[in-house]
Amino acid sequence: MADNVPLEFIGAQLERIFSALGTIRADQAAMRDDIRVLTTIVLRHDNTLVDMLQQMRAMVAQHQRFNDRLRRLEEQPAQ
Repeated sequence: MADNVPLEFIGAQLERIFSALGTIRADQAAMRDDIRVLTTIVLRHDNTLVDMLQQMRAMVAQHQRFNDRLRRLEEQPAQ
């Protein structure tokens, strides 16, 4: 290996390193944006599922009330 390394060689190597770092940072920024979008999608789905669960519970309660009223009617003596 040579004892003297030309400054041009060192400069070229540093440019390659900085260029690679810039690409890595751009990739990280793109990945960060993707994660934000996916997180937003998941949170919206979560809220939708919570709303659906509340609606289903209301429907089950309504069905149960209807069932209770029907049983009471069936238990009444015929007139």
